[in-house]
Amino acid sequence: KLMSAEANPALHKAHSEISVQVIADKSTCSFQFNPTGTAKFTQPCDLAKAALARASVNYTVEDAAPGSIAAVRIQGAAPIPANSPTFARDLGAALTAAGYPAASNPSVVKMASPFDIFREQPAVLIGILTILVIYVTMVYGPIAAALVELFPTRIRYTSMSLPYHIGNGWFGGLLPATSFAMIAQTGDVYYGLWYPIVIALITVVVGALFVPETKNVDIFSEDGAGSARR
Repeated sequence: KLMSAEANPALHKAHSEISVQVIADKSTCSFQFNPTGTAKFTQPCDLAKAALARASVNYTVEDAAPGSIAAVRIQGAAPIPANSPTFARDLGAALTAAGYPAASNPSVVKMASPFDIFREQPAVLIGILTILVIYVTMVYGPIAAALVELFPTRIRYTSMSLPYHIGNGWFGGLLPATSFAMIAQTGDVYYGLWYPIVIALITVVVGALFVPETKNVDIFSEDGAGSARR
């Protein structure tokens, strides 16, 4: 939230001040997990949730009568039916009128020249990102040595490659689809952050319980034994 407050203050303010509700029969709403991009979510409830999630709008869901058409209500105004042909246009206009910033919002952080890094808004963001990069280097620094020390030479390449690509390719690759589905389901634009947090906590538990200590491991021990036998 600190990053969003600095990078887009108007949007951050809108999140806390503007109430948006999706009024729908909850039984018609889907969990919009679509990792391959082939699924189609065509119910009005799904269309309303997806449109709001893509616009970075916080919202709540109110259960409506069975069979009713989903609609979006902003600041208590008349609901906008999600099955309307002009739904996207009407929703965008209503959000802007209520106070959600447009794409041309001047409060969004911008850098027109390298010297802009010395302005307060970019400087704060660069500071936050620098801290996050330091955390990444704290992982990537020792991970190469640790993976080498975990496995003998004859299976080292496969043993290093498999967990690395499962972690980055599968768990990391599913981040956008999973986070979007979580945000659309809950109406909280920050809820998708729970996905990497939970994955990180799982790695802590797995690492503490199952990954052995590799300090002082001789990575050439098996090679030496093999050479002696030959």
